[in-house]
Amino acid sequence: MADLEIEDDMVVTLHLTMRDQDGTVLDVADADDPLVYLHGHDNVPPGLEDAITGKKAGDKVHAVLPPAVGFGEATGETERLPRAELPEEIEVGDELAFEAEDGDEIQCWIVAIEGDEVVISADHPLAGKTLSYDVEVVALRPATREELAHGHPHGPGGHAH
Repeated sequence: MADLEIEDDMVVTLHLTMRDQDGTVLDVADADDPLVYLHGHDNVPPGLEDAITGKKAGDKVHAVLPPAVGFGEATGETERLPRAELPEEIEVGDELAFEAEDGDEIQCWIVAIEGDEVVISADHPLAGKTLSYDVEVVALRPATREELAHGHPHGPGGHAH
């Protein structure tokens, strides 16, 4: 198992630090709270997957992701919804999921609450930003059939049902 390389359908455990263009730390995944994800299943930005594909446990990588391979370009488009149509306990920055007409799930974020209206955007909060990642590959293993069917890891450090 020590010779495993990161490829699609592998459960990957990472330690990482994500920074914006100014060097401000935006996120840290460390030994206390590692990032565990299913490679090749849109669980992390595509540029990050590309940067670590083929790496092994113990490898370290520095990657700079422009918006196109990170969280996308910011469109600035918003929509207003009646406050009464949403859960009571919401705040700016919360993520919401809506079902599209074709049955797909659409992710949106609350960008403002203005009286009886809530302003939402499909732009990820990090859209339009160039981000840098310092990554250490901690562990990897083949995903189980159940994880592949669900599209995410299960168990310690992963997702439990």
